[in-house]
Amino acid sequence: MRIPASLKSQYQAIFAAVGQILVLGAALLLTPLLGLTAWAHEATYAPAFLLPAAALAIAGGAIWRLARSRERVVLRVQEGGVIVLLSWVLICLVSAVPFMASMKLSFTQAIFESVSGWTTTGLSVVDVTKSPHIILLWRSIMQVAGGAGLAIIMLSAIAGPVGPGFSQAEGRTAQLAPHVRRSARLVLFMCTGYALVGTLAYWLAGMSFFDALNHSFTAVSTGGFSTHPESIGYWDSPAIEAVSLPLMVLGNLNFLTAYLLLHRRLRAVSRNGEVRVMAVLIPLSAVILFMFVSRSLFPAFGRGVRVAVFESVTALTTTGFSTTTYVGWGSLGFLVVVVLTLIGGGTCSTAGGIKQYRVYLLFKALAWELRRPFLPRTAVTENYIWQGERKDYIQDARVRQVATFVFLYLVTYLLGVAVLAAHGFSLRDSLFEFASALGTVGLSIGLTSADAPRLVLWTETIGMFLGRLEFFVVFVAAAKLALDASNLCRGTKEHPTAS
Repeated sequence: MRIPASLKSQYQAIFAAVGQILVLGAALLLTPLLGLTAWAHEATYAPAFLLPAAALAIAGGAIWRLARSRERVVLRVQEGGVIVLLSWVLICLVSAVPFMASMKLSFTQAIFESVSGWTTTGLSVVDVTKSPHIILLWRSIMQVAGGAGLAIIMLSAIAGPVGPGFSQAEGRTAQLAPHVRRSARLVLFMCTGYALVGTLAYWLAGMSFFDALNHSFTAVSTGGFSTHPESIGYWDSPAIEAVSLPLMVLGNLNFLTAYLLLHRRLRAVSRNGEVRVMAVLIPLSAVILFMFVSRSLFPAFGRGVRVAVFESVTALTTTGFSTTTYVGWGSLGFLVVVVLTLIGGGTCSTAGGIKQYRVYLLFKALAWELRRPFLPRTAVTENYIWQGERKDYIQDARVRQVATFVFLYLVTYLLGVAVLAAHGFSLRDSLFEFASALGTVGLSIGLTSADAPRLVLWTETIGMFLGRLEFFVVFVAAAKLALDASNLCRGTKEHPTAS
């Protein structure tokens, strides 16, 4: 069967990129072994990383060598989606091997932990009190790599000019620089800077260096994995909580907004819709939680305020750190956390959820629609919101697209809740836990554990994966693969191009 030249060049570029990503994934698998210089007694766990890393490197290198071409191909959203989907699935599968080999987790449990790490969710089935240091370090490395964007970071290794397919495929439409590869390097530089400063700050606040490194990684990635079952609450330290709050907010910020903030362009930052959403929701939620939850649970005024503020920030930024359990929380407290979890963080950031940009856009669209009947029939309006230092003019098609996404998100949420509720969990617990999984948050009331039913873990795994890859990436990539396969099977001689 003759393969159209355009289709062949597309898939050569796709597989070449996937091959390079797999090689870099193999390198990441080896990084926890650096800890053996400090924990030599854990050398017995080294094969759990060496063998899958070797397999990934060999497979990735072979794919890259066979598929590489001198032809320059501009990657569109469709091709970017296929690369992201294939690379994430393969990396998540291989990353599960250390958990099965060293922690004796089942395949379902290991895949759950791996996906939770790469999607920066933070829900866990691992007993961290019995885990070796290199396993705990591997969980944190997965989150910091997945948070910065597995595919967008890999762009630094891809030869030749590329289009916006990668960044858009991961739900990142705002670039720091005109070239995607330069944007990827800036994102990597910013995340590395956050992690280094965070590690030093945590260490000075009273954590051990190992705890400081892990929590810095998982704070800036809004991942939430911790080295202690009690999370940040293990220390009960205002200083450590004070370090966590800005790290979570920075990880939550749109990378473009964070870039402007670091360059002190405060006017542009203050006009950003996502910043305004946070400026309203965090204080409002903290006041509600203090008045109706923490004030009665914690007699000490300072402790009550700390819990209210921290839980509001960790839920909205989808980090998943916690300073308390949810025992004794009333329904209003649960509702506040679930709503914040569903809203989520910044669009081009490490956070999950519906995203603050979409919520802000729908709010503005409602305001524009309410204003419309009071305008002259001949009036011409310009509806826009600020993106960085420029106006982003909004067309009706954009509003429809966002509304469609939110509808799809909420339908998926209700289906996941239904699966959990069908297993005998209460509606309140099911609403809370699946909001945490789909929003890649990681807060838990105890429903997620190694003993959870297999279907519950797979439902949450699928929710985490869809939530991190923005739904449409998975659907568009799957549709492209199915369409191309169908056309080849029918012997199509010309590959149809999508606009």
